[in-house]
Amino acid sequence: MRISITLDKKRTARRILFALAWLLLWQLLSLAVDNKILLVGPYETLLTLFSEIGKKTFILSLGATFLRIAGGFFAGLFIGALLALCSYRSEVFCDFISPLVSVVKSIPVASFVILILIWAGAPMLSLVISCLVVFPIFYLNIYEGLKAAPHDLLEMAHVFGMKRSYVFKHIRLTSLKPFLQSSISLACGMAWKSGIAAEVIGRPAGSLGGNIYLSKVYLETSELFAWTLVAVLAAALFEKVIKYAAGRCLK
Repeated sequence: MRISITLDKKRTARRILFALAWLLLWQLLSLAVDNKILLVGPYETLLTLFSEIGKKTFILSLGATFLRIAGGFFAGLFIGALLALCSYRSEVFCDFISPLVSVVKSIPVASFVILILIWAGAPMLSLVISCLVVFPIFYLNIYEGLKAAPHDLLEMAHVFGMKRSYVFKHIRLTSLKPFLQSSISLACGMAWKSGIAAEVIGRPAGSLGGNIYLSKVYLETSELFAWTLVAVLAAALFEKVIKYAAGRCLK
């Protein structure tokens, strides 16, 4: 046990050291370029970030983007899980829904963005795009997880008349868990990347993507880096919270 804890501490320290090394390399590269429009370093980025945090618009923009992307993520999770369950129950439904899943999975995000702008407008753009991006991820993984449940154990449970709740918790959920965990890791990042990209194109008022676009228009590279850093940190925090909650629910 102590050996495991020591190894974890060493790995954490090594990761922190490597992160600091990359930050130092970034700062040195910024000094070498010596052009604040082309590249700013981490020092200038953090100064700009702290100045933005003090503004009222910062919280409003972050909150609005967070709610839209989180809403799209959970909508995609719900739709994907529901359709995966229906496909598992009915082979006919699986064949029926398969072309739709393939199309949604393959169409470029930019095409979806333009269509949603026409149909729903900019305010709902990042929510719908995030939903469309994560839906196939959850559908395919949950469907495969349901199929991976051992048939011999399911038949044994049926023969002995075990309760459905017991079968679901100890057989189906056990086989589904690794598929669901991998889909959460992938879907969280994809939801934020696609959602922010949609906001940059649609430019809804009071959003992270809208601020990123404005910093590009006015050639404020430090603001561009600062808002991008906010998006990265928000996405990382969102993923940590979702993983923790999923881990508690899947115990």
